[in-house]
Amino acid sequence: MKFTLNEIKKRAYNEPFIFTDEVDLSELESMDNDIREIKPVQVQGVCSIDGEQIIFSLTIRGEMILPCARTLVDVLYPFEVQEVEIFTTSSYLSQDDIEDELHPVEGEVIDLMPCIIENVLLAIPFRVFSDDEEALNQAVLHGEGWEYMLESDKEDSQEQEQTIDPRLKKLQSLLNDNDKEE
Repeated sequence: MKFTLNEIKKRAYNEPFIFTDEVDLSELESMDNDIREIKPVQVQGVCSIDGEQIIFSLTIRGEMILPCARTLVDVLYPFEVQEVEIFTTSSYLSQDDIEDELHPVEGEVIDLMPCIIENVLLAIPFRVFSDDEEALNQAVLHGEGWEYMLESDKEDSQEQEQTIDPRLKKLQSLLNDNDKEE
């Protein structure tokens, strides 16, 4: 998603111009993140000029498939990001400008793809959970050295741990005898 400075100056000279496009971000699937699949993303925006600054107000909508944090089954996660990106044609940038994330324009073209990719990556939640009962029933619930357990199952297993192993009953009776002697 690229815009030339001449195009922006022509279209946003009197009033902001509105644009809509669909971008393919399938390259995110091969990066080291949790995205298993991402469908084409809808980008709507408004571009305006304020002196040497070019301001893009973007709305990024789409759907990605992420792994469930419990069962690792696919979870469809819709997202919507509102973002404002500011570019400047000024050749002088202060430290405050850099901290305010002003993007310097290099050359005659503004490429919004790095900004879109960054915002989509920031939209990935820490974890998602599947609500699909069928997926939960088909999920792997135990493996070597681990087992998935519900809270109610945990209480049942704790009650079972409370019962004394028959091999250790004799030791328990010795401990009870020691308590009586004191």
